Amino acid sequence: MKPLYLFLLLCATTICSQAQDEGEAWKEPSKESRAYHTYRNYMSEPSYGKLKILGLLKKLTPDEDDNEKLKQSDYLSLTLREKFTYHMMHGESYSQNCDARPPIQDEHKKIFGRLPEMFGENNWSERQVQFLRSNKDSVMQWIKECVAKEKRLGLNLKHAIVDINAREMIPFLISTYKTDKKDHDILTVLMLLMKNNEYKEFMVSTSNKKLYGDEINSYDAFLNFNIPNEELIIKRATDFYNGLPK
Repeated sequence: MKPLYLFLLLCATTICSQAQDEGEAWKEPSKESRAYHTYRNYMSEPSYGKLKILGLLKKLTPDEDDNEKLKQSDYLSLTLREKFTYHMMHGESYSQNCDARPPIQDEHKKIFGRLPEMFGENNWSERQVQFLRSNKDSVMQWIKECVAKEKRLGLNLKHAIVDINAREMIPFLISTYKTDKKDHDILTVLMLLMKNNEYKEFMVSTSNKKLYGDEINSYDAFLNFNIPNEELIIKRATDFYNGLPK
């Protein structure tokens, strides 16, 4: 009990200290910024066995480490598509986090270097990430099917694309973005794919240095959203894709 008490005390102290230090940074974002925050945190819900998965999720109970993991017998009984739905709707691994950040101002005017977190203080476990990577071709197809049905590329699908290094999906990402040019996080995914594959033209760019030069603060780093930046990201991603081994 004592370690938990100390942790909560530390969190409270940190939040209080940040609130004092940040001052005006904690002001309420604009209506447009709040609307875009909701938009970019949209989570896709694959239809493959969705009702079945929802029923199983209701029965989950946290273990001693607060992880919420489907028991092995239930997990193995799922089809591949149902496992995909399960992974897209739930993160098994719990990670305590007391890092309170001020609200983002003008969120709709920015292209971020990182994607928002998916499941609050939860994330995909090792077996979940392994499933996605081991079934990469199928996962890419299921993502496309979800987007065709929902007309949206949810935050969880974006994370999956980055985690499985689906650079093959760059043309699909660009065409999806161009549908309405509203989802700037698709541009973020393009940059993460270039960064993670160490694409030279991106690695030496000013954009890379600004977004990822300081790894500690890279979560909040951003580029201004404007047509030149948008076009440059798409051009670099296209050139990167065209240079991949076929």
